[in-house]
Amino acid sequence: MKIYAVGGSVRDRLLGLPVTDRDHVVVGATPAQMVEAGYRPVGADFPVFLHPTTQEEYALARTERKTAPGYKGFVFHTDVSVTLEEDLRRRDLTINAIAMADDGTLTDPYGGADDIQLRVLRHVSEAFAEDPVRILRVARFAARFAPLGFTVADETTHLMRRMVAAGEVDHLVPERVWQELSRGLMEATPSRMFEVLRSCGALGRILPEVDRLFGVPQAPKPHPEIDTGVHVMMVIDFAACSHYGLPVRFAALSHDLGKGLTPPAQWPHHPRHEESGTQLVEAMCERLRVPADCRDLARTVARWHGEAHQAPALAPERWLALLDGCDALRRPERFHEFIDACACDHHGRAGFADKPYASRDLLIAALAALQSLDFGSIATRARADGENIADAVARHKLNRLQQLSLERKAT
Repeated sequence: MKIYAVGGSVRDRLLGLPVTDRDHVVVGATPAQMVEAGYRPVGADFPVFLHPTTQEEYALARTERKTAPGYKGFVFHTDVSVTLEEDLRRRDLTINAIAMADDGTLTDPYGGADDIQLRVLRHVSEAFAEDPVRILRVARFAARFAPLGFTVADETTHLMRRMVAAGEVDHLVPERVWQELSRGLMEATPSRMFEVLRSCGALGRILPEVDRLFGVPQAPKPHPEIDTGVHVMMVIDFAACSHYGLPVRFAALSHDLGKGLTPPAQWPHHPRHEESGTQLVEAMCERLRVPADCRDLARTVARWHGEAHQAPALAPERWLALLDGCDALRRPERFHEFIDACACDHHGRAGFADKPYASRDLLIAALAALQSLDFGSIATRARADGENIADAVARHKLNRLQQLSLERKAT
């Protein structure tokens, strides 16, 4: 039995990055021997074991054979005769196909260390084409390592294009697509993930709502970058630079989907794109089975971001409609995330990264003004006066916002 560290832990160590996840491959052992040594089996498709002390994963060396379309269509083979080189050959990228022994000796039959030096993401073998999830993984790694200067090898891009043309991407299940997309959105430069997916044609299959935004023009004064797709990429990168969480980043990605439906005769203007965009967000979230926190914020941002941007010029009645539409009083934390996503939309434009977002302070102040009201007392007085409680609450909310408007004008 020989044990090697493999995958991300070796790659990140060679890159000089912190090592977080540690995976191991075991060569020359049987499942019975692993159990006898105290390891706990957890693998459903092939033998994976947890170390009795560290709980790190140890997988038996294996080979695999494609038997059906999609990423589940594989038969795995583990045996004491499977070599380390055979196991490494089935991995996705050369930088992930390096093994390290306990003494630090590297086994690198596919040139992963050289590709780390060259800053290239390159597939190990033609076996890459058998698993469409690997397209998503390459795109995610491109987003993660973009700050280090990594690019995708031309031959890998060509292979991914062939996979898309063969329909492999169409067999991806929603849960796996969302898993990789959500991880990619949380990387350092998420726009690179979408650039890679678009370069091989996968974006149009996975997220056609986003793909169709590229080439759609916007008015140059508010959007000097012109292209809607380029704008959305700038918005998600700004969200990443601001270290916002996944709901804000997903809302940043999906806030302008409605512009992809604007008839070309109306370009570069996009009237009522918020309403059409909200419907697209709903459909996309249902298709990908997006978690509720991401779905709800994305829907709110798609519908109300235009009103938020105009807030300083709006009357208190419109402020109230915005806050009620966002359910701000009942969901104040989500409303703050809404403001963060709208700020990303504001800053994610050419020349706007450092320009203040005037709506932020106003919307925060408006929410605080409504939170200062004693709704219990308002309801009690309304009952005593025979007034409809909902009408009384709405009247007091509007009065408070009108008072805020006067206070702001006075200062």
